[in-house]
Amino acid sequence: MAGRRHRRGGAPSMYEHRPDKASVVRVSEDGRRAQDRAVRVERVAETPTYFADDYATNAALESADFSYSMGEPDLPAEEQGPEVDGIAVRVKAKRYANSDLPFQTWVNHRDEYLDETLRLEGRGDYDVYSSCGGCGAVNPMYRCEHQSCYGPGMFCQGCIVKRHQVLPTHWIQEWNGSFFTRVGLSTLGLIVQLGHTPGSACTAMRRGKYKFTLIDVTGIHNVAVQFCECDARIAHRQQLMRVCWWPATARDPSTCATINVIRLFQNMNCLGKISAFHFLRSLELLTNADGLHPPPNRRRAFMYIVRQQRMTEMYKRAGRGHANSRIAGTAQGELALRCRACPQPGRNLESGWESINWAEMPEDLSYKYFLFLAQDCNFRLINRNVSSEARDPIIDDGLGYFCNREEYKKFLAQHVNDEEISTCSGFQAMFLANAKNVKGLRSTGVGGVTCARHNMWRPNGIGDLQRGERQCNMDFILFSAILNAIIMYLILSYDIACQYGKKFWKRMEGLPAAMQLDPTKVSVWFKVPNFHMLGHRWPCHSPFSFHWMWGAGMTDGEDVEQNWEFTNGAAGSTKMMGPGGRHAFLEGLFAYHNWLRTVSYRKVFGRRMARDLKEGRQHREAFEAFTTLVEGERPDLVEKWRGWVKDWEAEQHTDGVGSPFEMSRPVHTMKDIRLRLGKEELTRTGAGVEIERQHTSSTFVSLGLELEQSQRILAIDLKAITNPSALQELDLVKRKTALLKRINRFRKLQGTYMPELVRLLTPQQRVIWDDKTRSPEAVKLFMPSELAAEVRMETCEQGLDKIEEEMREGELQETLEELRQALRLRTMTNRFRRRNMTGQRALTRGQGVLRQITIRIHKAKLRYRYARNALARLRGHGPWEKTYQVLEEGDVRGINERTASEQEMAERETLRELGEIVEGGIAAAAEGVAAGEGRHKMSWIWRTTKVDGGEEELVEALRVEWCKAFARMRRWHEDIVLVEEEMRRTIEYGAWMAGEWEMRATARSAEVTPALVEGLRAYAMEHVRREKDTCLRLSKQWAGLREKAREYLAEDPREATTRGEVPEVVVELEDVDPTDEEGDVPGDEVFDDEGGIDDEDDGMEED
Repeated sequence: MAGRRHRRGGAPSMYEHRPDKASVVRVSEDGRRAQDRAVRVERVAETPTYFADDYATNAALESADFSYSMGEPDLPAEEQGPEVDGIAVRVKAKRYANSDLPFQTWVNHRDEYLDETLRLEGRGDYDVYSSCGGCGAVNPMYRCEHQSCYGPGMFCQGCIVKRHQVLPTHWIQEWNGSFFTRVGLSTLGLIVQLGHTPGSACTAMRRGKYKFTLIDVTGIHNVAVQFCECDARIAHRQQLMRVCWWPATARDPSTCATINVIRLFQNMNCLGKISAFHFLRSLELLTNADGLHPPPNRRRAFMYIVRQQRMTEMYKRAGRGHANSRIAGTAQGELALRCRACPQPGRNLESGWESINWAEMPEDLSYKYFLFLAQDCNFRLINRNVSSEARDPIIDDGLGYFCNREEYKKFLAQHVNDEEISTCSGFQAMFLANAKNVKGLRSTGVGGVTCARHNMWRPNGIGDLQRGERQCNMDFILFSAILNAIIMYLILSYDIACQYGKKFWKRMEGLPAAMQLDPTKVSVWFKVPNFHMLGHRWPCHSPFSFHWMWGAGMTDGEDVEQNWEFTNGAAGSTKMMGPGGRHAFLEGLFAYHNWLRTVSYRKVFGRRMARDLKEGRQHREAFEAFTTLVEGERPDLVEKWRGWVKDWEAEQHTDGVGSPFEMSRPVHTMKDIRLRLGKEELTRTGAGVEIERQHTSSTFVSLGLELEQSQRILAIDLKAITNPSALQELDLVKRKTALLKRINRFRKLQGTYMPELVRLLTPQQRVIWDDKTRSPEAVKLFMPSELAAEVRMETCEQGLDKIEEEMREGELQETLEELRQALRLRTMTNRFRRRNMTGQRALTRGQGVLRQITIRIHKAKLRYRYARNALARLRGHGPWEKTYQVLEEGDVRGINERTASEQEMAERETLRELGEIVEGGIAAAAEGVAAGEGRHKMSWIWRTTKVDGGEEELVEALRVEWCKAFARMRRWHEDIVLVEEEMRRTIEYGAWMAGEWEMRATARSAEVTPALVEGLRAYAMEHVRREKDTCLRLSKQWAGLREKAREYLAEDPREATTRGEVPEVVVELEDVDPTDEEGDVPGDEVFDDEGGIDDEDDGMEED
């Protein structure tokens, strides 16, 4: 046998080991005997270890310096470039008790922390307070509060004042012999000289007001200031601004706020929705917590300061200070921050985009230039009729996010008496427009327009509502939001789009000419957001759904609802504001929101692309498998259906007639049948057929069906709870009592609708319940279906059996849908468990969820079988049995599950006996092809049709499912195209903005000084650097994802990823987590002092 150690350069030899023996212990079923058996185990050869000729190298290899986590320190680390394939895996850091449970570590040091805080109340060590830290004088009496500037140390009065010449907002503590008391620097003699450098003397000084108030993050201070009169052209307010103190008034200011405290409030106000009242109150408490010496009330002045600063910042960020026309030359909506990912000709679109002949291209990608917008109203942002526009005017009307108020009022004055008429539910928005109470309100809410894919508020896309959600209001707001925009395709998401689209072009003619669109050049499509679609009637689903629209991608249209969630926290503050203050506050809030969305693109688009690539492959694979199945039986239908889907998606529709995604005749559930029967009874009453009873035949049968279901559910629960606790038993008794009361009521009604039944029942059958032999869940109800045909004719009211027959059919359809939904849920749960759950705790919890789903499936299965047996007794054999077949155990399986074999069924039965929850079918294998995959057939429950349907109805059901699968595949494909284009447009827009700021750096030539010129250029070049750095960062970060997207789009679907193969996606997991949700507005980015994005981890882990 070769030696284990070899010289470097020598070829390693193969290892030949004797097989090892292992002992396998088996325990008998009764647990009383054990069998020990030896098993041969072949050992895997160890990796050869090479030794060098010199001792130093050998010592280095075997030294303690080598670490498997850090590598060998003597060898240079190999630089790892960006991955081009494979999903990057987040490696979890090593866990430490101090990091995981820091509070538990701190508990052991509580006494120490307490002593240290008490020690700070005194002067500290003798060598600290024995002499002045500045001049060495004996017995100094002063120190900076909380030692915020110099650490431990005591100073004399002269030194403490001198050291705070440029720190006038620090609090000073004076030692009175027993404890420290707070004193202000102005009391100690500090005077802040403005207009000169610190320490310089002014020969033409002018003392400011005696009680000059300065608001800072440390509190509210009385400061002594001296203004400079050396240059009369520099006003007092300018001198204050040049030391970053913002004056509350332009004339003779006596109150200021530092830029730091204003910025702190802006962030807390916009993110935390902290009101100015509570913010100032917190500063007052910082100044004087016991209330004995309260600071002056400066809340009104602070509100003026914040409002001025917000407006000035908007001018500054829009580049108005760099233009010769200044603020007066600001155009409508110019102050608003625009969406970088939306198509904007001249900024992020290539030249000639509008003249591309897509008919000559391999694929029509014109949907890349769709402008997706979403509009909606928010009735929380109301405004009460306080103050007035004369006392609190609106400044800069129409320059930001609100539409022009004067033009808005003129337009609305022409539509005062308009009534909103709706033929759909539409969440009662149009009804509320007519009935909204406006007493005491200046505004009943606001209407807004956002881009429907990026959550950005549109310029001039906000307007106040006067009387609910009227079309005239939304018309003006929408057309203001697209004013001067160059568009060819407009996709509008609106929760009442089915009504809003009616007479849209006719209503447009009443708007100002400058706001109107050219119908011959612009196509407008109306869609309902996905979540709101459930509240609309069935005919609205196909024509107004994003799912069935060509070019929509995975747009859901709900972005505006997410934006309202961000603003709703400010509703309490804006409700009692005057018109000008509210307008300025909301402008600042919308601007802050748009900036957060802009900096979040880096993460959001990465998440979306990673999700799209993964889901796109899976849906394409599922569709191809489905197509292969259909082509095997009806190859002539696929191309027909494909063309049908493309033709439908290429046009705007107003109803569901001709939709390939709907059955030609809707499925009638029990609710539909009850409604129809109720209408028939109403018609008979109106025709003179008197109905004196409080209940009708249909309500009687409906009550019987409900009782049957309640009995089944109670019986299942009783069987599941074998040893109930006292609380569980009390709950079961209550349920039995309630059920018994309903059965008694049913029996009384039965005497009306089945009058001869009592005569035919035996004395034992007449007894509803006794505590020894019969429980409520076992009581026989004697429905018409439970009686023989001749008995039914004799005992039942005429037509009662027909009513039950119709209701049983509706119950079958309804129950099948419940069963399908539960099976879909089970499939998703199993998939999630296999991919994400490891460990006993997680698997046990997942087992509990699966048990609940299994019980739900069992209930639906029993209900179907009861209903089918009842319908068979009422109707007899017939064609309906082809649709509502006998439900076997093997039929209860997911759409992608195959029937289990006899061996597998036996194994599953054993697992059931052990208490495990197992599904009825066999899901597709994670890798490769599962056994029996070639014989896989879809269960009949997934292709049910109408009762009297034949071959055509079966084909129609397959057509609907195939068309939906085809549309889903196309939507994911389109979303990859859209997200890749949005990435490109974002980078292109940043490059355009960098060029704009470069031009602005030297654009202004009027009314400038050398200092102002330097400031203008510095601000512009800062933006240039930020834009260029951002473009470079995004280009590098998105390069791998964009390359993968292009590879995906170039693939032939038939030659794409094989079944079960995991798609590979390049993702930087430090920035992107594909599992994260996008509902919240991202605002957790960290910024460095220079405005760039700081990538350093803050030491906190996400919860």
